[in-house]
Amino acid sequence: MRLTRPLLDEAVAARALSGDQAAALWAFLERREGDTPSFKPAHILYYLGGMIAIGAMTLFMSISWERFGGGGLVAVAAVYAVAMLALTEAFLARPGLAIPAGIAATLAVVMVPLGVYGAQQMLDLWPESTRVRHYRDYHYLIDWRWLFMELATLAAAAVALWRYRLPFMVMPVAVTLWYLSMDLAPFLFGGDAHQFFSDPAKRVSVAFGLAMMALAFVVDLRSRGQKDYAFWLYLFGVLAFWGGLSSMRSDSELGKFLYCCINLAMIAAGAALSRRVLAVFGGLGVALYLGHLTHTAFGDSMLFPVALSAIGFAVIAAGVYWQRHERAIAERLRAFLPPRIRQLVAARAG
Repeated sequence: MRLTRPLLDEAVAARALSGDQAAALWAFLERREGDTPSFKPAHILYYLGGMIAIGAMTLFMSISWERFGGGGLVAVAAVYAVAMLALTEAFLARPGLAIPAGIAATLAVVMVPLGVYGAQQMLDLWPESTRVRHYRDYHYLIDWRWLFMELATLAAAAVALWRYRLPFMVMPVAVTLWYLSMDLAPFLFGGDAHQFFSDPAKRVSVAFGLAMMALAFVVDLRSRGQKDYAFWLYLFGVLAFWGGLSSMRSDSELGKFLYCCINLAMIAAGAALSRRVLAVFGGLGVALYLGHLTHTAFGDSMLFPVALSAIGFAVIAAGVYWQRHERAIAERLRAFLPPRIRQLVAARAG
């Protein structure tokens, strides 16, 4: 049941609450709702503006900025970060503005890679022989030298999270860990490991994805309040794990069947933990395996599109069944968890 103002008015009329109690409760709920992410227009604008600003200073950083030289980039990053931290403090001083405060603090953190890159340029740590030519290559090319930027970003994010404790700030941590999983492969294996689809890079991606999901699970259990600190860790952990696993090539039917079983386990884990990102990617993996079986069985037959369509409709039917029985399925799966973990997961699920 959703608590609304008319419902509170009815409670006052029935003398279940006093008028002052109802007003105080409603004021509290309004403040709490302002700090809880939702699809309200104001929140959509917050995140849209934040992602545009983050993209402007990361993905779309123009080459012309590098005319300032390494020292200039360090100064730009420092000024921008200090300004964003000041804006964070200003937002936090007013009630109901925790979401824009988290976005501003995140903007401060994402300036750390630019500052470190500028310092590397000052120290001439990027020789001409490397493929990297500009800062924005950080988001497109894999190179072990990015590790310095990534480790500095993780350290800065840890300090900022300790200071502000705002959930959106976990986003740069998750993205940086994802980048780290790719840039670590050439550092560990060298050679062609800078290619994401090389076997060493796939294995590192799978291992890092598993570690990120385990970290997300621990964070999920420890954060017992309404703030969701684990969402971004789950998202990028699943991307790293599932992406690396799905890109692996296997000529063995047993290997493909094990891939399907892993994806089924992801669906079960998603239901038990109330984390839909696990279930969504697990469902994609199962659909890929079923498509493989269909292609193997029908080959170039005219029945192949029909069979594939049938699988699609079967998945839709499974989604309908899931929606109608989601609570019961989740409770049944949670029965296999230890009591303490089951209690914490149930509390997180709402």
